[in-house]
Amino acid sequence: MKIGEKYKGVITGVKPYGAFVALENGTTGLIHISEIKTGYIENIFDTLKLDQEVLVQVVDYDEFSQKASLSMRTLEEEHHHFSHRHRFSNSRYKIGFKPLADSMETWVKEGLDYLK
Repeated sequence: MKIGEKYKGVITGVKPYGAFVALENGTTGLIHISEIKTGYIENIFDTLKLDQEVLVQVVDYDEFSQKASLSMRTLEEEHHHFSHRHRFSNSRYKIGFKPLADSMETWVKEGLDYLK
């Protein structure tokens, strides 16, 4: 079992902090309440039910105890395309750092002149 792998499983137990899952490969794991879905979950018992089939992704795996930390949220986020905000560039003009690069030589010269 490797981090990032996806498995089908069945919910075997639901607690206020998360849900226990029996995976198709015979391993057991826990989906922490924060890894169920994006956003706040007021009542986990309304979101997940016993014997519910789920698709999960391995977030961590303990080889000694053979238990996995699982996530449904990471799979949910794969389907969403979040636009990336570029703080230091203007995407409309596609110029990126070019204005800074063009000004760098002048700034270095001004700085050296000031230090003399």
